Amino acid sequence: MHRVYFDNAATTSLDPEVLEAMMPYLTERFGNPSSIYSYGRECRMAIENARKTVARILNAHPAEIFFTSGGTESSNTAITAAVRDLDCRHIISSTLEHHATLHTTEYLRQRGEAALSHVKLLADGHIDLDNLEELLKDSAEKCLVSLMHANNEIGNILDIEAAGNLCKKYGAIFHSDTVQTVGHFPFDLRNTPVHFITGASHKFHGPKGVGLLYINENVKIQPFIHGGSQERNMRAGTENVYGIVGFAKALELATANYAKEHVTIGNLKKYMMEQLVSAVPGVSFNGDPEGRSLYTVLSVSFPKTEKSEMILFNLDINNICASGGSACTSGVEQGSHVIRSINSNPNQVTVRFSFSKNNTAGEVDLVVARLKEFI
Repeated sequence: MHRVYFDNAATTSLDPEVLEAMMPYLTERFGNPSSIYSYGRECRMAIENARKTVARILNAHPAEIFFTSGGTESSNTAITAAVRDLDCRHIISSTLEHHATLHTTEYLRQRGEAALSHVKLLADGHIDLDNLEELLKDSAEKCLVSLMHANNEIGNILDIEAAGNLCKKYGAIFHSDTVQTVGHFPFDLRNTPVHFITGASHKFHGPKGVGLLYINENVKIQPFIHGGSQERNMRAGTENVYGIVGFAKALELATANYAKEHVTIGNLKKYMMEQLVSAVPGVSFNGDPEGRSLYTVLSVSFPKTEKSEMILFNLDINNICASGGSACTSGVEQGSHVIRSINSNPNQVTVRFSFSKNNTAGEVDLVVARLKEFI
């Protein structure tokens, strides 16, 4: 039976072209990039070429690009460094952030290293930028603002320029978790007022376990991981060479195909919304799905019934992969902090469907037909 994979915001499949680019570094080019002989030098060269590729695509300087193990490590590094090395004693974030940010900011607050404020949210799940300005204006301490560029559950997109300009106005450091947008949107970091951004290649058909941390050249921080002089003394440990090669190749492919894919995937999302509205009475969508929103993510709320409570289980039995995210669920699944923040209706069951270039309208039809049966 054909498996329908609608959980691309969690991870995407590895593109065959990316695997092909990685293969030599998994086989004959196995040298340690820190070694001085030719085996090592060819791996060092591969890493630096990848860095240049990523920098060119994001319009950054190669010296601002650091490779990590993923978005989580990148966000931990940036947030911790902003507090410990850049003297930010007040963190302004939101309740909608990924746990990599939420848990790090909370940890620093509990240790007494920084105060923590959460910016207000608008009814549609967007950040209240007026409230952000108030918090910045009223802060006696230097601030770190950590706000995600696009939400992984509801898809809402932050106006990163506007947030960055407010940070600039009040002398704050700005970190944006861009894990859902790097590889999905064009970036121009030279002209974006941001100090740190993050990326993870498995969100755009690259390998897992490799990430990006952009550190603006005007910012000087200490390493988070100590030991060796890798990544220009910023991250100790032997580099994940084949991962880094895969990251750059995946980003290159994503960028080359962006114009086409964002239209086709966006149309698929729109098509699913229309089909759900006509098939399921009482269905609604979270966030701002037709406004400033990821073209890859659709968060759907179904009326809660005995049948719909089992929705993810039933989808799974039918070989359909999607992810949950209800405001309040019993048992181990604590529900979603994002849905709780914006929609406290306990009579709804939320499912996130997220799409990639590999999905089709036929798959949408199949899923909607199945949902109709369960509900």
